[in-house]
Amino acid sequence: MTVIGGFVFMLACVFGGYMVAGGHMGPILHALPFEMLIIGGAAVGTFLMSNSMSDVKHTLAAIGKAIKGGRYKTQDYLDLGALLHRLLRVAQQKGAAGLEPHIEKPEESPIFAAYPRIAKDHHAVHLICDYLRMVGMNADDPHQIEDIMAAELKKVRNEELHAAHALQNVADALPALGIVAAVLGVIKTMGSIDKPPTVLGAMIGSALVGTFLGVLLAYGMVGPLAVRLKGVVEEEARFLEVIRAVLVAHLHGNAPQVAVEVGRKTMPSGLMPNFAAMEAALQEAR
Repeated sequence: MTVIGGFVFMLACVFGGYMVAGGHMGPILHALPFEMLIIGGAAVGTFLMSNSMSDVKHTLAAIGKAIKGGRYKTQDYLDLGALLHRLLRVAQQKGAAGLEPHIEKPEESPIFAAYPRIAKDHHAVHLICDYLRMVGMNADDPHQIEDIMAAELKKVRNEELHAAHALQNVADALPALGIVAAVLGVIKTMGSIDKPPTVLGAMIGSALVGTFLGVLLAYGMVGPLAVRLKGVVEEEARFLEVIRAVLVAHLHGNAPQVAVEVGRKTMPSGLMPNFAAMEAALQEAR
């Protein structure tokens, strides 16, 4: 909601300051639909030209993610620690055979069912199940597993960041597209050079709305949205990094509780539960 609040505050300051200084909204409102058609249409066209259809759908969905903000809260990190602790205890006590039902069909696993928010996160579930399955296949070199997981997490992060890059490219293009709209307005004005000064002044003002709109959309809306989306993606990537830290610590021979504590230390500072809270979550999971 801070994205929407910031956008409304920005518009209020820009147009409020303009009106307080004696400006009139009439010329802007008169030119706005036509300038928006030119600039917005050109921006959408360039966006479609530079991205595949799957990327377009991904970017549109990611805009909602940027507005909502990061989906993980402190409780989700507590749940993740408890979930991994329970799985590692099963692996420790019953071996690969005992763990197999949980990682082959996580949707039917009572352990995953106890943490529904994590169970709905396909990236997290696949990461946990795939690498525990590899461990069960005797791929137990912690350094090799760590490298493979790092490469996969980098790939996932880059794929998720593409939407932010696509929005940033649109933001970079908007000021120039605003100039295109302004030049078209000047061309229109020059074709009416025999009109009275009051008419020419209104036409020039309408042309300048294009430049104003392009800059405002670039630096006041689309650019900040791209930055916000990048921050959300990087914040959510830290959730998967916790899984990597716990599993690698487990492969190094640490007890489940120690492995989870290693993962806790990699959690984002603003969302990291303290030791007592994590210990309480693990006790409850037992």
